[in-house]
Amino acid sequence: MRSLPAGALAPGIQQANVAAREPIVTALRESLSSVSGRSRDVVLIIPDATTRIMLLEFDTLPEKPEDAEGVVRFRLKKSLPFDVDQSAISFDRQVAGEGLRVIAAVTPRTVLEEYESAVRQAGYNPGTVLPSMIAALGAVDASRPTMVIKVESGTTTFAIADQNQLLLYRALENGGATVTGESLVDDVNTSLVYFEDRYSVMIERLLVSGVQSGQALQAAFSDRAVKVEDLVSTSVAGAAVTAVSRVTLAGVAGALVS
Repeated sequence: MRSLPAGALAPGIQQANVAAREPIVTALRESLSSVSGRSRDVVLIIPDATTRIMLLEFDTLPEKPEDAEGVVRFRLKKSLPFDVDQSAISFDRQVAGEGLRVIAAVTPRTVLEEYESAVRQAGYNPGTVLPSMIAALGAVDASRPTMVIKVESGTTTFAIADQNQLLLYRALENGGATVTGESLVDDVNTSLVYFEDRYSVMIERLLVSGVQSGQALQAAFSDRAVKVEDLVSTSVAGAAVTAVSRVTLAGVAGALVS
């Protein structure tokens, strides 16, 4: 793992993300050279702030992926603050009652190209690209109702999964401020109430990463059978890894497991 100079990377969807290319390319090259062997193909995990994740409901969708993509893009046009036609899109469909739920990930192509070109300049091929939270969910046991909270600089992301389906996704800007358990209580409650009212299911686990004073969350939900745990455990991250590093590792750990 290599640290970047302050300000070298500014994740977002409406501005340039890479402010200092050379330090980023150098960090990529040095980090990957010790683990890549002969392979030049890598999974690229990008910050959550670069991508909008949308959950959409449909009665039906065309079977052909290219036709379905056109329908999904049309649906997204009025929901996003950037041009969907100039964006990369990936989506997955799940059966939801008598219809379909589509999980769509949308990233402006100009933003995506910044990250991909840095990887290529470092000498590698970004074959698969995943937003960090989506990657992190690969390490989550989603067979029972579980909320995941991941805090990055600039973005706090909430996700709820159950029965191996993603049922809620919510991202809030945090302005780069320190996010504590106390400051999250209201937002967590809002998401829980919405989810439990809609699906009539109670959350059983709350997995967190990048949250300071996570004990406050446990205290806030002491009247519920909700267990607050680290999204990236010590057994996965290593005892010497700091809380900040665990946020960085969350997507990596999920991508490796899945």
